[in-house]
Amino acid sequence: MPASGRNGSGGRRAAWAGLLLYAGLLALIVLWPVPVDRPAAGLLRGVLGALHRQGLPGWIDYGAVEAAANVLLFLPFGLLVGALLPRRRRWLAVAAAVLLSGTIELAQSGFLHERFGTLQDVLANSLGAALGTAASCLPLRRRSG
Repeated sequence: MPASGRNGSGGRRAAWAGLLLYAGLLALIVLWPVPVDRPAAGLLRGVLGALHRQGLPGWIDYGAVEAAANVLLFLPFGLLVGALLPRRRRWLAVAAAVLLSGTIELAQSGFLHERFGTLQDVLANSLGAALGTAASCLPLRRRSG
């Protein structure tokens, strides 16, 4: 029976398909002409305010939620690219994410007048990619049955 796990051809095809889908979604998000959170910003601030009144720590504010969203946004990048690279070269997924994120932030600052790039976004995106890459190194348990 042919291998179809993480390193098998079926796993590689799935990782490539996932990466292509992810790249399309990422392009939509990062090249959208206005901040993608703008429609939900008021609602999110209201929810955070209500949660703060219920005891949520004040440091969990809009900026923290935005940073967490950037970490989550690049987690699939690290996971998918890491899964496609040989184990000893997986660190390249993080390096690629740093370069990609920096390029995205520069493009947003230079070409999208209502968007702006920040070093914080590059750091959060890079952390997400690093976490995803680390996850790609975890062994998968196979089901028997």
